[in-house]
Amino acid sequence: MNEEGQDPRRPLVIRGGLVLDATGFLGAVDILVQDGIIVAIGAHGMPVPDAAATIDASRRLLHPGLVNAHTHGHANLARSMGDRWTLELLLAAAPHMSPYVNIEEKRVSATIGAAEMLLKGCTACYDLFVEFPLPTEEGIAAVAEAYAQVGMRAVIAPMMADMMLYEAIPGLMDAMPPHLQTAVAPLGLPPWQETIERMRAILHNWQCDRTMVRPAVAPTIPLHCRDEFMVACRDLAVEFDVGIHTHLAESKPQAVAGARRYGRSLTAHVEHLGLLGPQFVAAHGVWLDGDDMRRLGAHGASVAHNPASNMRLGNGVADAVGMLAAGINLAIGTDATTCNDNLNMYQALHFAAAASHARGPDPLRWITAPQVFAAATSGSARALGFERIGRIAPGYAADIVFLDLDAPTLIPLNEPVTQVVMGEDGTSVADVMVGGRFVVRERRLLTVDLPALAARASALRVAIDARSVASRRRFDAVAPIISDFCPALARTEWHINRWCGCEREPG
Repeated sequence: MNEEGQDPRRPLVIRGGLVLDATGFLGAVDILVQDGIIVAIGAHGMPVPDAAATIDASRRLLHPGLVNAHTHGHANLARSMGDRWTLELLLAAAPHMSPYVNIEEKRVSATIGAAEMLLKGCTACYDLFVEFPLPTEEGIAAVAEAYAQVGMRAVIAPMMADMMLYEAIPGLMDAMPPHLQTAVAPLGLPPWQETIERMRAILHNWQCDRTMVRPAVAPTIPLHCRDEFMVACRDLAVEFDVGIHTHLAESKPQAVAGARRYGRSLTAHVEHLGLLGPQFVAAHGVWLDGDDMRRLGAHGASVAHNPASNMRLGNGVADAVGMLAAGINLAIGTDATTCNDNLNMYQALHFAAAASHARGPDPLRWITAPQVFAAATSGSARALGFERIGRIAPGYAADIVFLDLDAPTLIPLNEPVTQVVMGEDGTSVADVMVGGRFVVRERRLLTVDLPALAARASALRVAIDARSVASRRRFDAVAPIISDFCPALARTEWHINRWCGCEREPG
């Protein structure tokens, strides 16, 4: 391929690539790009401006950059630190996994994720980055700059709460002996008004180019946020015209605790607070019932479906087919490297399809490969609020992934959408273009020195572990109690089931 394609200001024609778009397989076409935007698609050999640089894509399958609708950039320095962890154990482990105290740790963690995603065909993400106990302008700016420097689009939504885990789950604090209640007390969070003012400053002073990196608001989990805080987040999102993203009905303990606290489902309560709308994204939604789905669909909301994480944490299998039937905009995400272990969107595609099959024996009730592919491209783009990504079509940004047709996973090329969804693992990714500029070329990331990044990440992890000894000991002490209390809560009789196990849970 021609290095001249690096300058997005120069007209560029991509010749002869096989194109797979969210709307279907287009076959071999030519694509004309100007100023980073696709301006025309036509038959192979179509006329183009004389000054256009030429990219030979004759042995490539092209698809829109995948869009990761839900991840957590702060988790990348804590990758795979737990094995048989539930969601609640993961939340309890956060203080020793990512207690970042300086800007470099935050920047490096975000850079790791951006590098991995680009190398695996993902060109945009929704990152719910955490700074404890409060978001900071400096920290979130460093995260935004990391994505911009690596060359990836992102929505950065600082994840916020005003109640810690032990307050959020009714009865959990009371289940701990007094000395452990005292041990977790320092994990309390500041008054929500302070958090809102920090977030307001971040939104007001945003410096990054919003065509590449933009902000959003993320009250982490309704149970972890007082109603007044959720309403303040809603108002902030409206004031600055940004998205709002929260974890909704991710685990059965959340669904049960929500009904007990609010006297209605979590979704009904969030609707009551006025958060639902076209810019609202619910992460996971494993324990949504039909009424919840109808509410979300009626408001034009999105669900970021994270099948690998949902199974990894034992939360079950979300009803993606039901979500689509209810009119929800379905998006797909990887979640974090602490609960999915990688940021490979191709794996997320595969799990989204395969998990649907595990829900029952009727193929007509399984999600289709084209539906999964559309969710991970145009559906996820809509969830991020980027109107002109997620398609290979005129007027859309030239965010394009080039798959090598000589790679084993594409030999022979039979049904492109099925092969990408069910069979691709990222090893076929040869080149990745964002806004008409190559950021991955011949399987090499052009914007990051990966060996240097690896060395720095290892050194930072050693320092983080050294200062987290007390936090780790506290987690080791509370983990057995959480491991007893939350699964017991999950055994509560409930009107829907999202687990696929054939055996009954032990009583």
